[in-house]
Amino acid sequence: MADYGTVRQAGAGVRTAQIDEGLRAHMNKVYGTMSVGMLITALAAWAVAGLSVTTEPTAYQIGIDKYLTAFGAAIFASPLKWVVIFAPLAFVFGLSAGINRMSAATAQLVFYAFSAVMGISISSIFLTFTAASIAQVFLITAIAFAALSLWGYTTKKDISAWGSFLIMGVIGLILAMLVNIWLASPGLSFAVSAIGVLIFAGLTAYDTQRIKSMYLQLRAAEGEEFVGKAAIMGALSLYLNFINMFMMLLQLFGNRN
Repeated sequence: MADYGTVRQAGAGVRTAQIDEGLRAHMNKVYGTMSVGMLITALAAWAVAGLSVTTEPTAYQIGIDKYLTAFGAAIFASPLKWVVIFAPLAFVFGLSAGINRMSAATAQLVFYAFSAVMGISISSIFLTFTAASIAQVFLITAIAFAALSLWGYTTKKDISAWGSFLIMGVIGLILAMLVNIWLASPGLSFAVSAIGVLIFAGLTAYDTQRIKSMYLQLRAAEGEEFVGKAAIMGALSLYLNFINMFMMLLQLFGNRN
């Protein structure tokens, strides 16, 4: 007959296995949601760019035998461009503020809608950079993101102290980017991109560890619905890190048309 210690160890082993299985499922949900969001963004950006360019002469020439269509002029050369630029930011604030009042399914739909809006917002990269350089930088970003996220997931080091420093860095980047809209300084743009890559690389590792830790904390205290919402917000965090790192690497290394 098994003694009490053996039974207790066996029970602890079962619980540990259940927690590990739940954590893997949670992280798969996070990465899966993020990946679908990335696909929606890519398709939206490609579609908008395709609708924005024509070989027929118009008032807006953007290259050799390349002109903006009426749709492209509205998106990129009218006051509507400011709505396009800042709409993703409004979505992020709205989702973050309203997540507690949404169901997990609704939050997921809002995230996918945000992904489409982000695609529209960054679609100009297809007008500015060559397709080959976009693909190359995307691959580099994907490899770097995977390595950083894996390190954040597996490291035993507590990197939670990075959070305040990195968030302050993001705020500084946003302010510098807003100032540079009017200054249009190449030097400031280069500095923002270079520093931004480092900040979002750090955030990728930090957010991965935070998502993992949050699941372990919430698993027992909250229900499945709340954990589902946490997965959506985790996907949003990692998605933003990937997109920002990609855009800043593209500014640094992309080949322009």
